[in-house]
Amino acid sequence: MMESFSVKPVKVGICGLGTVGGGTYNVLKRNAGEIARRAGRGIEVAQIAARRPNSRCDTSGTPVTADVFAVVNNPEVDIVIELIGGYTVAREVVMQAIENGKHVVTANKALIAVHGNEIFARARDKGVIVAFEAAVAGGIPVIKAIREGLSANRINWLAGIINGTGNFILSEMREKGRAFADVLKEAQALGYAEADPTFDVEGIDAAHKLTILASIAFGIPLQFDKAYTEGITRLTSADVTYAEALGYRIKHLGVARRTDKGIELRVHPTLIPADRLIANVNGVMNAVMVNGDAAGSTLYYGAGAGMEPTASSVVADLVDVVRAMTTDPENRVPHLAFQPDELSDHPILPIAQCESAYYLRVQAKDHPGVLAQVASILSERGINIESVMQKEAEEHDGLVPMILLTHRVAEQRMDDAIAALEALDDVAGQVMRIRVEQLA
Repeated sequence: MMESFSVKPVKVGICGLGTVGGGTYNVLKRNAGEIARRAGRGIEVAQIAARRPNSRCDTSGTPVTADVFAVVNNPEVDIVIELIGGYTVAREVVMQAIENGKHVVTANKALIAVHGNEIFARARDKGVIVAFEAAVAGGIPVIKAIREGLSANRINWLAGIINGTGNFILSEMREKGRAFADVLKEAQALGYAEADPTFDVEGIDAAHKLTILASIAFGIPLQFDKAYTEGITRLTSADVTYAEALGYRIKHLGVARRTDKGIELRVHPTLIPADRLIANVNGVMNAVMVNGDAAGSTLYYGAGAGMEPTASSVVADLVDVVRAMTTDPENRVPHLAFQPDELSDHPILPIAQCESAYYLRVQAKDHPGVLAQVASILSERGINIESVMQKEAEEHDGLVPMILLTHRVAEQRMDDAIAALEALDDVAGQVMRIRVEQLA
């Protein structure tokens, strides 16, 4: 089949043969004919850099080295696929590949979120492409959808479940009433969570991906350091149950919204109405909802990680690069969707200036009049209560859980209200706050 392409094949170097690297190699081998028909030329893996072999792929016949820079500096290689992860070596690999005039495909969200502005500027100077579809939401082509499919739209907001580990934990907590720590252990045993799960459960991984999505949605530079992140470690199975009783599901959501004052960029546990499609995305699956002025709301759903789903995005990028290699660099799809000299300096809002509705859980002593005190503290600060749910006193400590849903308000006002609530003699411990998004 391949012989019918008169143009000589494009030579690719794969750096990293872990889960995604192995999957990429397998997909390239298995679908070689189909890929060549789409790309217009054959694509061959000329060299692989790997610290150790991957039992899930047979690389016999392809040169393998332990030195990643051997691949980057190999004159045979036209495109470098960076799948080693992290910030340090990966950054050197990508920058060196660009210096050598090679195109780059990467699945590295941390690298793009933190160093992307510098990487894209250098790539532009050298006339090469850096493609990163696989950096966000695994096999879901959401970057391509926003950057190309929705290019007619002014994007108003996007919201995503973009970390499978966190979503698996919350799904288990909801479906089986299990405690956070217990489910986290299982997620580690299943290989969904790392030995150090901080990036997943504290929202850092999701914030990397959200930073990239916000940049291509709104035409702003990548600003990971301004993203607000809050993890799921404080959530209790009681909160999950109360949310359900109120008609909501709790999801660890990344939200980016355009407002007149600036752009909201935040990752945190969020109550979403249970009948929204995105509220029903469970287990390790990912979903991103994008709202544009012309298209309305669109939803992208699929596997957010894994060997072949992520490889699907890597190879799709590879096909894009092969198709665009012969084009004038000025006429390519811009890295961040908007022409580089047209990026906006619309600021990222600090969380205190962001607006949302809230779920509050107040642990109150079983005294008359506490609810009236709570209500007056909120109303003094212009915070309207939408609904209140009072539970029976808990047997072990005699405290009454009071659940409140509020209307939308600036976070700063809510901070003041919570400080006043926690100062009440009849309120024990910290007030639990979870933001609420309707996503209508």
